[in-house]
Amino acid sequence: MLRQFMVGGAVSVCNIAIHALMMAIIVRVARSVGTKEWLHPSLLLIGVMSSTVSVLMVTHTVEVVVWGLAYGMVDIAAPGTNLVYFAFVNYTTLGYGDVIPSARWQLLGPITAMNGVLLFGWSTAVLFEVLRKTMDLPAPVVGKQRKTR
Repeated sequence: MLRQFMVGGAVSVCNIAIHALMMAIIVRVARSVGTKEWLHPSLLLIGVMSSTVSVLMVTHTVEVVVWGLAYGMVDIAAPGTNLVYFAFVNYTTLGYGDVIPSARWQLLGPITAMNGVLLFGWSTAVLFEVLRKTMDLPAPVVGKQRKTR
């Protein structure tokens, strides 16, 4: 059991580092967008949110692939199993149950799910903050400024 926690913890820390790097990039880019004047605030919002969500989806996919690689290294499932699919099912907490881990590694699924839930929560918080900051940008200079709350 200790081995499962060590492997799961190491992969989780790796994914947290990946996530932290991407969150720092997203926040930095979102801040730089706020320093420019935009003529169409709606287009700015669409562009910023679409880009942010796209980057977050790619980031989560990379993190799932990391779990899939770890699953392959410990030989968690029967030969021929699609380990990235299995990692996605665990990471997103779908839990289909069509792939069963070996008894030696059965705790990696719940550890993967815990990691996924935490990272999705973190992404949601960052996404909300980017949305809030983008909506709080001053209106284009055409005579009036947008009301703030």
